[in-house]
Amino acid sequence: MPSLSLVIPLYNEEGNVAALLQEITAALPGEDLEILLVDDCSTDQTVANIPRQPGVRVLEFTENRGQSSAMHAGIMAATAPVIALLDGDLQNDPRDIPAMLAKLNEGYDLVCGYRAKRRDTTFKRLQSRIANFVRSRFTGDGVRDTGCTLKVLRTPCRDCLILFRGMHRFIPALIKGGGFKLTEMPVNHRARVSGVSKYGFGNRALRATTDMFGVKWLLSRQCRYQVKSNIP
Repeated sequence: MPSLSLVIPLYNEEGNVAALLQEITAALPGEDLEILLVDDCSTDQTVANIPRQPGVRVLEFTENRGQSSAMHAGIMAATAPVIALLDGDLQNDPRDIPAMLAKLNEGYDLVCGYRAKRRDTTFKRLQSRIANFVRSRFTGDGVRDTGCTLKVLRTPCRDCLILFRGMHRFIPALIKGGGFKLTEMPVNHRARVSGVSKYGFGNRALRATTDMFGVKWLLSRQCRYQVKSNIP
């Protein structure tokens, strides 16, 4: 069994995927890794450009289902006790993962990265800042940058994840709502050098607002229990 599963959703990242695997190998030289690349039905040569090497698993969708579905599929397929999530566009830095693993071992179940110095346009940063402020206050997750994919979590946390379009924006809220302990830490953010962003104002703001009300309702209606004994 690997010690760490890396889950990476991919959609039209033919110019980034090989370099990303090289960076992961260099950043985590002592780890027994499982790398799950979930291709969301790319229309370019993303799958063909994936280096086939030990520890790399490729999940190919038959239809384009979005980032949440790709992330969920990888998380549920992971076999390690700890899972790391990162984008396939090289904007997340794999060199942040060791520090996040150390933070996880301080007694947390989920460590969320936040982009202290974002390499995006001014409009994109402003839009994200407003959305994160509203979402965090409304759901109570206490996370300042849920749009940062880079996260490290213990595998039992995945039981809290309910798949819906847009789920990836609410991973901290769902996991915290399940009774797990989370924290956040600053991570590096890099400018995109190949490919284009797949997300615009419509799915970043309007859809996220609708989802926010649904998640708030779900968290308000959840219930948890513990079994004292199980006598046959």
